[in-house]
Amino acid sequence: MSVTLKIEEISAISNGDHGDLFSVLGLHHVEVEDKKKKWVFRCFRPDAKSVKLIPEKGKEVVADRLSDEGLFEYTFPRKRDSFKYKLEITPYVGDNYVIEDAYRFGSLISDYDLQLWGEGNHHYAYRFMGAHKKTVDGVTGTHFVVTAPSAARVSVIGPFNNWDGRIHGMRKHYQQGLWEIFIPHISPGDLYKFEVKSPFGGPPVKKSDPYGRFCEVRPGTASIVWESSYEWSDQKWLDERPETPLHEKPISIYEIHAGSWRRKPGEDPGYLSYRELAEQLIPYLTEMGFTHVELMPIAEHPYDPSWGYQITGYFAPTSRFGNPDDLKFFIDKCHDAGIGVIVDWVPAHFTKDEHGLRRFDGTALYEHEDARLGEHKDWGTCIFNFGRTEVMNFLISNAIFWIEEYHIDGLRVDAVASMLYLDYSREEGEWIPNKYGGRENLEALHFLRRFNEVTHLYYPGILTFAEESTSWPGVSQPTTSGGLGFDFKWNMGWMNDTLTYIEKDPIYRRYHQDQLSFSMIYAFSEQFILPLSHDEVVHMKKSLIGKMPGDDWQKFANLRLLYTYMYGHPGKKLLFMSNEFAQWDEWSEAKSIDWHLLQWDTHKGVQRLVKELNNLYRNEPAMYEVDSRWEGFQWIDISDADNSLLSFIRKSKDSDDYLVFILNFTPAYHDVYRFGVPEDCKYEVIFNSDAEVFGGSNTGPIEVKGEEGPWHNQPCHINISVPPLAGVVLKPVK
Repeated sequence: MSVTLKIEEISAISNGDHGDLFSVLGLHHVEVEDKKKKWVFRCFRPDAKSVKLIPEKGKEVVADRLSDEGLFEYTFPRKRDSFKYKLEITPYVGDNYVIEDAYRFGSLISDYDLQLWGEGNHHYAYRFMGAHKKTVDGVTGTHFVVTAPSAARVSVIGPFNNWDGRIHGMRKHYQQGLWEIFIPHISPGDLYKFEVKSPFGGPPVKKSDPYGRFCEVRPGTASIVWESSYEWSDQKWLDERPETPLHEKPISIYEIHAGSWRRKPGEDPGYLSYRELAEQLIPYLTEMGFTHVELMPIAEHPYDPSWGYQITGYFAPTSRFGNPDDLKFFIDKCHDAGIGVIVDWVPAHFTKDEHGLRRFDGTALYEHEDARLGEHKDWGTCIFNFGRTEVMNFLISNAIFWIEEYHIDGLRVDAVASMLYLDYSREEGEWIPNKYGGRENLEALHFLRRFNEVTHLYYPGILTFAEESTSWPGVSQPTTSGGLGFDFKWNMGWMNDTLTYIEKDPIYRRYHQDQLSFSMIYAFSEQFILPLSHDEVVHMKKSLIGKMPGDDWQKFANLRLLYTYMYGHPGKKLLFMSNEFAQWDEWSEAKSIDWHLLQWDTHKGVQRLVKELNNLYRNEPAMYEVDSRWEGFQWIDISDADNSLLSFIRKSKDSDDYLVFILNFTPAYHDVYRFGVPEDCKYEVIFNSDAEVFGGSNTGPIEVKGEEGPWHNQPCHINISVPPLAGVVLKPVK
């Protein structure tokens, strides 16, 4: 019988109901029956036939068994100082083994970490949360920390304790709601989970580590202790990044889904690893002239068709494509090649899978308790409760984590509109107004502004992008002036109007000329990205080439014209993979994009066109330097709707450096058409989407001469042949 424990406490330990094992297990100075304080040792080892305590100095002793389930105790008869010890376990099956006792180690969390955590200001929370290899008092093991303020018990489980949550119950910091334990002998590569017992009773649930750095390959859901050994070689890139004013630089983004860009034939699923992506994707990006690659979400997620947008492991790159150091290798090599890396980030919602964040401690810890605030019915996901300090610590430190640990250059924030509005995709009665009676999500607004402030403060030169589809003002304006602080906003209005227009038969385009010109009404209200993304080529929307009207020749000509218009329009550029070679089928995450199409000249021609547009874009400051002010753009003519002709000028910071864009949105060829131009000099045609090398009919001029005489509010004019369904770019020759 125990000298101090009551039978109820012994039963609680044996049954896994004890929420404070550090108060009873390990070595304790307690008052026993003779009113004297003595050292009492206890451990719980269900696999042990017997337990021997081996002091650093002194005699070995065998502990007494208190319960059949494996609770052992030994009371030292004489007074002595505290001492180090090990345990020799004699198991029922197998050989004896010697271990360090996790319950002889104190708290390893600093007071500073506890203070910042409690304030909700711990921007580097991942440095102590989760699982970290440490050496304490000469003993190497892993330190585990997790937040679960309402949990009745939290334990670390894994193969090292036969997934038995009774063995390694954690120490709770009640004020902060954190649980921790240092477990000797656990090393990088070991699997683990947290077993969390709800305050409302019922069986405990097994959770992946919210801050875990690496996970099992699905369908496994355990976290893996990880320690990076990668040595970066991109310091020059990082040093130069803050010095580059990217709003005045060309940004041409290639958006990819890592699992379906290319697959290995004959293998299932045949994914390329991160390192194989580095070998194959980076040369392609370089050849095609893209400045950045954007990875659709690569944080760990359980379901392939979610495309990565329903996340369970926010701090863990998905193990589908390799380990975390393999991803670092890919990013390092991108920087080596002069390519920036943007990662899709999903702070708007998270998946409901049981091993994930949902009801993590038995309550709505990361989400809202009320489904009117905490659930996205459209997506079947949970909404983060941005008013909780745990959520602020989690998400902001997660953003910092990707920048700090993986050297990424930008975060594209998914579904920002759903974060801004409490009534997003909800009917009347399905949402709760804010404290002022409005529909704005005040806590999400605070989070987004804080996220942008912190990331830019710590890492000048990184970029943040908002996928935001409403007219919310100031998305890409500084927070000091009331904006949200993003660097760029996706121009969904331009995308919708342009695709709606280009899908129409050219016969009817004369009635919709305003869909092309309207974007210039608001083009300089934000810093814009022009996106032709994955969302436009899925869910029965057709591929881009599939949207185009007419016969095959017209479809390809229309697509080449669309890209020419996109690259001429103010705003940075984004193309989703397969768009660059006119894939016929909608994109599917379940297979590789259709690289075989490049055996045909029509598809190869579109690919050549995108490559040439990227090169033109990067080499002509007039196409990118003044993207967000009227000084960089001037209409020549938007009024000839009957011919569906559009013409404009793009200018660099040096106003004498300009380009003339002429776009013909009908299949009619104009032998002679007059356009106004700024000067009576020669104009060289530096780009023609109807060129034979792109698959066109090879009509249009090579060079034209400006003439005196005003036209289209310009002092001079040119008479030029205009190819059908094509765009041409003219550059003055001085």
